[in-house]
Amino acid sequence: MKTKKILIVGTGETADLAYEYFTYDSEYEVCGFCVNRQYIKENQKCGLNITAIEDIEDKYDKEKYHLFVAIASSKLNYDRTKVYNELKNKGWKFASYISSKAFVWHNAQIGENCFILENNTIQPFTKVGNNVTMWSSNHLGHRSVIKDNCFITSHVVISGFCEIGENTFIGVNSTIADNIKIAKDNFIAMSAVVNKNTEENGLYTGNPAKKAGISAKEYFGVL
Repeated sequence: MKTKKILIVGTGETADLAYEYFTYDSEYEVCGFCVNRQYIKENQKCGLNITAIEDIEDKYDKEKYHLFVAIASSKLNYDRTKVYNELKNKGWKFASYISSKAFVWHNAQIGENCFILENNTIQPFTKVGNNVTMWSSNHLGHRSVIKDNCFITSHVVISGFCEIGENTFIGVNSTIADNIKIAKDNFIAMSAVVNKNTEENGLYTGNPAKKAGISAKEYFGVL
């Protein structure tokens, strides 16, 4: 039964996926899409109206609608984070999607505007911050923390007692050993094995993972 209403922010592939998951596996009724006026190319998507973000406060009641920012992970998730923060500062509430096919232990804590897809395992005493994406089939070990604005791809193993810093991207099939701290603004490349703490704004690749000669922000053009 749909007991809550939601607007999806974005009109790209991530928005399409958010529409599917919220529509067929959540308590939320998707009521429309929002995007900055300059990016509006059509009036409707999935049979629902597309509203300019600049106009949503005039058309929708903040007390009746939640938002979900469905924007891709470009620039270490900073593009999505910017939109999320701007709307949060205007007083909007945000929904999280947690797949019914994910295993989430009862005392795990998950923030707002998160996208937790199928077959994720989230163990006891873990914490997932705000605006975090965990694509399918990841493992978050006991007592570990994922801080705000991170993007975890698929088949990533984060062992116990780890900390993943803000705006970090972790590539497919990567492994983070026990008790490791990943600093903020890190890019962990596909299949990397991280067995030592990392430095802020680092790009790491290989097994064992080593820091590249270019910073993560520089590589992805984050200003």
